[in-house]
Amino acid sequence: MSLRVADKSSLTAYLCLMTATLFWAGNMVGGKIAVGHISPAMLNSLRWVLAMGIIFAISFKEIKADWPVIRRHLPLLLGYGFIGFGVFNTIMYTALVHTSTLNVVIEHAAMPLTIFLLNFALFRVRANWAQVAGFILTFAGVIVTASHGRIGNLAALELNIGDALMLINVLIYAGYTISLRWKPPIHWKSMMAIPTIGAVAACLPYLFWVSRDTGIIWPDATGWGVVIYAAIFPSLISQVCFIKGVGLIGANRAGLFINTIPLFGVILSVLILREALHSFHFVALALVVGGIILAEGSRLTRPATAA
Repeated sequence: MSLRVADKSSLTAYLCLMTATLFWAGNMVGGKIAVGHISPAMLNSLRWVLAMGIIFAISFKEIKADWPVIRRHLPLLLGYGFIGFGVFNTIMYTALVHTSTLNVVIEHAAMPLTIFLLNFALFRVRANWAQVAGFILTFAGVIVTASHGRIGNLAALELNIGDALMLINVLIYAGYTISLRWKPPIHWKSMMAIPTIGAVAACLPYLFWVSRDTGIIWPDATGWGVVIYAAIFPSLISQVCFIKGVGLIGANRAGLFINTIPLFGVILSVLILREALHSFHFVALALVVGGIILAEGSRLTRPATAA
C-alpha cells in the first residue's frame, strides 16, 4: 500500500510541528538559564526586536513582491504578531508572577481541547473520536510530567488571578491557531516579517510598564545568548514551522502537538541543565506519543485509493 499525497503532506507537517515545539521547549530551558541575567520582560522585548531585524534584513525582495497582498491584509498580519506572538507571551509572563509553573503547564495543556471547541463553534469543524482520545492521552502525559508522577500533588494546587490570566491566554492562542486559515498567500518571509512588527508593538509597552519600579535591566553575556537563541529559534523558526504545519493538516490535528512541549522541555533540561531523569518521564512520553499516534496513525496506513 502506498501513502496518499495528503499523507506525505502530513509527514511534512509532523516534522514542522515537532521542530516548532522542540524550539519552544528550548525557550523554556532558555528562560531558566536567563534567570538573574535578564528580566523576563526585557527578554521578551529584545527577542522580538532582534527577530524583526533579522527577518526584515533577509526579506526585502519578498516583501516588495508581496506588498499588494500584504497591504490588503495588513491588519490581519499585524494582529497575528500582536496577539499570537506578543500578547500571548506577555500574559504568560504576567501569569507566572502570580501562579506556579505547574499550574501554567497544566492549563496550557488544555489548548488542543480549546482549539477543538472553537473550531466547532465557529466553523462546525468536528474533532473525530481518535483526536479526542489522542487529546486525553496527551493531556494525561502532561499531567504526569507536571506532577512528577504524583497525581496527588494536584490536590494542593491553588488557583488565583494568574490562573485566570493563563486560561484567557489559552483561549487567545487557540483563536490565533484557528485564525491561520485566513493567512494570505504570501512568501513565508513576508508572513513572518510583518507580524513581528505587531509583536514588538505588544511587548515594548509591557516592558516600560513593569520597569517603572525596577528600571530597565539590561542583559549580560549569558542573557544576550538567550536573547539570540530566542529571537532565531522559538520566535522565527518555530513560528514559521507552526504556521506551515497548521496550513498542511489543520488546527485540530496540529493542536495536539502542543502537548509535546513539556516533554521536550524535560529532555532538554536533562541534556543541558543536567536535571534528573525519572521513570515517570517515560510514562509521560509514552502517553503523549501514544496519543498522537492514536489520533494520526490511521491516516498513514490508508491505501492510495481511500477517500
